[in-house]
Amino acid sequence: MKEKVQKAIDQIRPGLQADGGDAELAEVTADGIVKVRLTGACQGCPMSQMTLKMGIEKVIKNQIPEIKEVVSV
Repeated sequence: MKEKVQKAIDQIRPGLQADGGDAELAEVTADGIVKVRLTGACQGCPMSQMTLKMGIEKVIKNQIPEIKEVVSV
């Protein structure tokens, strides 16, 4: 499962990097929670929660329906 999540994040990564940010996969829990670490410009951005939920989480959940939530660590 972790490999699938990493592939989904890798698809989103170029858009984040274009704005000076990035996302790293920290953990995928057994109960379907994905933990990501936002870095670079994303780390302190006031829009980071929207990026996390409407961007990263949406793509991951579309590709891997068993994922319940994406959270920032």
